Amino acid sequence: MSTSKPRPRRRGERGTATVELVVLLPLLFTILFAGVQGAVYYHARTLAIGAAQEGARAAAREHGTLTSGTTAARTFLHDVAGDALTGVSVTGTRTATTATITVRGTSLSLIPGWVPTVEQTARLPVERIT
Repeated sequence: MSTSKPRPRRRGERGTATVELVVLLPLLFTILFAGVQGAVYYHARTLAIGAAQEGARAAAREHGTLTSGTTAARTFLHDVAGDALTGVSVTGTRTATTATITVRGTSLSLIPGWVPTVEQTARLPVERIT
């Protein structure tokens, strides 16, 4: 077994690891936080579409109303969302053939000054006897 000596650093290479770290660490943190921000936004979007679908199902029942649909969406968000989706507004329409619920809100943000807005809509046919 041969033992090799570590090669001595040349005089001009001293401190290069520190410079590399200073340059690459902000890039690494940017990539890390962008990934986490994407996941948080996707979670808020999923909560919004889940609430909109729940509201549309309630509004589309045979004897359902728009009020029951918006209440169902708000209840879903209250039970599930926590702080992941804030500033929520639930709106909708119900015609003789279609029930539509829209959920709008803001997702949590890791980037200062940026407020990501989430809007999801669900539309279902109204149950009726034909």
